[in-house]
Amino acid sequence: MSRISKRLLFASALLTTAMLSTQAGAQQLAANDVDEVIVTGSRIKREDITGVGPATVVSQEQIARAGITNVEALLQRLPASAGAAGNQTNAYWTGNGYGTAQVNLRGLGINRTLTLINGRRVVNGGTGANSAPDLNMIPTAIIGRMDVLKDGASAIYGADAVAGVVNIVTLDKYQGLKLSAKYGVTDESDGGEYNVDVLWGLRGERGGVTAALTYQKTEVVNLASRAPCGLGEVGGALVCVSSASTIGGRAVLNGQQINFNQTPGGNGNFFEPYSAAKHNFNSNPFLNAVSPLERISTAFLADYELTDKVSLFAEFFFTHRESNQIATPGTLRNLAISATNPTNPTGQNITVIQRRLAEPGPRQFFQETDTYRFVGGAKGSIVGDWTWEAAVNWGRNTGIDGMTNIANKERVNNTLNTAICSAAAGATIPCADYLGAGDVTQQVLDYILFTSRDSGGNEQRSVTADVTGTVFQLPAGPLLAAAGLVYRDEEGWRNPDALTVLGIANTNQQDPISGKTKAKEAYLELSAPLLADLPMVRKLELDGAVRYSDYDLFGSNTTYKVGLNWTVIDSLRLRATFGTGFRIPSVPELFGGVAEGNLTTTDPCSRYSTSGNATLIANCQASGVPAGYVQLGNTVLTTVGGNQNLQPETAETLTLGLVWQPTQVSGLSVTVDYFDIKIKDAIRSIPGSTKLAVCYAAPGLTHPFCGPANFTRSSLTGEVNFLSAQPSNAGMEQMKGVDVGVRYDFDIGERRASLDWNTTYLDEYVITPFLGADPIEFDGHIGGGNGGYPHWRSNASFSVMDERWTGTYSVQWIGKATDFNAAPADIGYRAPNVFYHNAQFAYRLGESADIAVGVDNIFDKKAPFIKSWTDGNTDTMTYDLLGRRGYVRLTYQFN
Repeated sequence: MSRISKRLLFASALLTTAMLSTQAGAQQLAANDVDEVIVTGSRIKREDITGVGPATVVSQEQIARAGITNVEALLQRLPASAGAAGNQTNAYWTGNGYGTAQVNLRGLGINRTLTLINGRRVVNGGTGANSAPDLNMIPTAIIGRMDVLKDGASAIYGADAVAGVVNIVTLDKYQGLKLSAKYGVTDESDGGEYNVDVLWGLRGERGGVTAALTYQKTEVVNLASRAPCGLGEVGGALVCVSSASTIGGRAVLNGQQINFNQTPGGNGNFFEPYSAAKHNFNSNPFLNAVSPLERISTAFLADYELTDKVSLFAEFFFTHRESNQIATPGTLRNLAISATNPTNPTGQNITVIQRRLAEPGPRQFFQETDTYRFVGGAKGSIVGDWTWEAAVNWGRNTGIDGMTNIANKERVNNTLNTAICSAAAGATIPCADYLGAGDVTQQVLDYILFTSRDSGGNEQRSVTADVTGTVFQLPAGPLLAAAGLVYRDEEGWRNPDALTVLGIANTNQQDPISGKTKAKEAYLELSAPLLADLPMVRKLELDGAVRYSDYDLFGSNTTYKVGLNWTVIDSLRLRATFGTGFRIPSVPELFGGVAEGNLTTTDPCSRYSTSGNATLIANCQASGVPAGYVQLGNTVLTTVGGNQNLQPETAETLTLGLVWQPTQVSGLSVTVDYFDIKIKDAIRSIPGSTKLAVCYAAPGLTHPFCGPANFTRSSLTGEVNFLSAQPSNAGMEQMKGVDVGVRYDFDIGERRASLDWNTTYLDEYVITPFLGADPIEFDGHIGGGNGGYPHWRSNASFSVMDERWTGTYSVQWIGKATDFNAAPADIGYRAPNVFYHNAQFAYRLGESADIAVGVDNIFDKKAPFIKSWTDGNTDTMTYDLLGRRGYVRLTYQFN
């Protein structure tokens, strides 16, 4: 029995026990009389739940109609999401994430989006020292709604809320038992998805309990089934370029590149001039478009009325995830083989630049993570409408991960040292032949290969105390206030395999990570009605918040936020907010050890001599790149990791908006919000492709990105052999744009209909990497490991509801975008507008059962080719790689 099967049985038993035991004491429970309405973006209780800032509210009904069972998939469809974020289709692009689901509001970075559950922070998730929570740690069945605040909120919630806040609000006071099961599959009959949801609740006279369980299993989709090979432009056409790490071995002989036998079992002494078209290795069959995953998530929530004025509450979440990915067979680099080595047919000393170790097959990545979260506290009333709440919040995430078929470089060198190795059967150190495909024997593989095993985790602890109520009455209404104290510490650690740390494992070298930050905070929030019931001033409110934070590593800081809400008439409300933000470097950004990885990278000097760009030609020649140089493959070994010299970043956010609900059109609501965000000393890792592109566009290689601290080239071949993408404090980031939302509820005959349409226009997003540098434009661009930043994104959903059925049709629009690193004449320079159409039909079977069927990507829209693609010849952080897929869901509810 697998680990996850055991946990599933345990969770089911625990849920059943909770049902039985609570039913026995049901008569002693009752509902809590304290009626609170807390709007995301404020700590003040309000009767008006429309909020004080631009927000998108995704209800439980909308989640069900979308047919999506993953939180991140729904959030990443929102127009306000952009850039790079983690999910199953781009698992290799999340730092230590590998299958961790995240959201990236505005595209400003996953670590600038604060994730909350019921208004409280969530521990980071992954395999150690991570920067954001795993969104799928919460069972889907218990989600009541998701509030997406698209506004800075550091003064309200503390650091990290620079881009906005995602607050997942759970169901409360649920009664009954609901079971749901879903199965989905793609048109290619792969990528099977299985989901089971259980929701149970019981209420009594003094409180109640709610419990939920979600089990998810997703099957693999091989990348080659969607993209048979990695494409690149040659002679004005797209051809398979593949990887220059060949299975025969690529070496330099007398200044010329040669390649050894590519046919397993063929002539072991054969070699010929290297040809990319003939010898390069197609990696796509050894990668996944969707990686398999199995997860169980549970939640238990309880509340109990201790006295008429004091109530207790508790929340417990547990998630176990098992995921894995395949990776291409490993590459051996810079193997020095002497002329006297009996395996060397050249008669000269040679250096094998790259040799793909294909004999053992692909490498296998694997991960297991456990995430726990506990919240416990008390709340109650004081006097008048004043209430208080005190809570402790503890979260811990632990993970193990590893990889099979990793070569020990020290042992590889031993197999080339004829003084200590032997060709005899059973030799302790066997001699190896790395010149020619299939020539590495099983005896050698058993000696040089091992399975790495890493461990790591994240932990978060906090104590909060809050009060809120009316200070006194003003002529226009009550002056409302909220205040509180917070203590929080966060810790992250990651311990790579010992051989990986020593650098003798033939994989990405990593150093251990360990770090901790502490914060003590106090905040005050006020909401003051200034005017009311006057001509053109139905209501005018001033909102303000200030937060003082004291960090053990970075000293103290004060952030503030001011908002103005002006209800001109009943149908028109204007709003404006201005706030400051503050974010300290995360544990991996600050303490992360240096690591290396082969990342998809575009070299601007590839075929530079035929580009017609005088500046590029001169720069590539000055770098010593040969005239006929062609990038050998599509990846470059890139150094990533932390930077202990990082300093906190600060932000300023301005939003101006209106809410229009015309009385002439019942059910119509229109919101328009302008946003302007400035981040100073921004912490950012500039992708290697972007650094190279900016460097070689600067006349005379004068840009600081051209320095040896950023990249170097091989004197033998001209290819990039060192590239750095470590984080630094950039000069500034600035973003401007407009959000538009339309909600219209109306009747079609006897049936109710609903239109929900949200659009984001990104007008400007520029990054100044350091003071005085030319800004790098991100708006309207895509690719190069950055993700997508099209000017336009939109998502519209139309539903018709009958007593027995509901039909929903939605369209997602991703606007045109230009490749970060391509020239206008290049294929894939500009990505077109892309529209994804989805539909669902749900029907009620009797009083308690429902069935729903749906199809996503109805017209099987293919992802466009992106020159500086991440995987699958496209940007998998922006586009759908799978194509059309359908699902069926059954639900039964016991009341």
